[in-house]
Amino acid sequence: MKGLEMVGRLMLASALLLASCGPKALSLPEQPVDRAATCGVIEAQSARLATHDIQAALPFEAMGRIIHYPLLAGSAGGSFSSEVAVKVQERMSQLQDGISEAKWQDLVPACRAAFPATAVQQVTLPADRFDAQLGCVELGDFLQSSLEDQAEYGNELAEYRELSRKLETKMTAGLRSRAGADLPARIEERHKALAAIAKAGPPVAVMRQCLDRFG
Repeated sequence: MKGLEMVGRLMLASALLLASCGPKALSLPEQPVDRAATCGVIEAQSARLATHDIQAALPFEAMGRIIHYPLLAGSAGGSFSSEVAVKVQERMSQLQDGISEAKWQDLVPACRAAFPATAVQQVTLPADRFDAQLGCVELGDFLQSSLEDQAEYGNELAEYRELSRKLETKMTAGLRSRAGADLPARIEERHKALAAIAKAGPPVAVMRQCLDRFG
């Protein structure tokens, strides 16, 4: 009888050991940069899992969804901060390995709840025409600067570049009316427009609306 009890204890201990060696559970960080970075990595993991060829470049729309998290974190204060966005991207690189080896799938709903703009299905551009145009230009420029080194996305980025050229010539008077001749004030208007349009939905879906309306 004692032998059977010992075997049972050993089996239980082995089961517990195996369980402890499995993927670790994750929780969503409270710190804003870490929270956005964690969700950005999880979005990247989801996109990679959905591809048949793990060596192939991710679809352009998937890249937009990943980049959305640094963009949203940088826009949290109502005016886009490139410094915050860069910090999120840096943390994504640091957190990637640890998250990929953990139970990252469990955090997908939490990330959607923490960043509802990433789950928007129906994109609505700002009602004001100038705000919409300025937001489209700034979002297109943000995507270009983020992905310009990746040649596989050249066709999409070229469309954004052409839209920016077209709209910039129309916005000079509007920017002057809003911010006067002061350059920092004009830059701030652009940062506010980017922060606003970041909340409209996934970047590539938003840019699709921009092209349809203003292209």
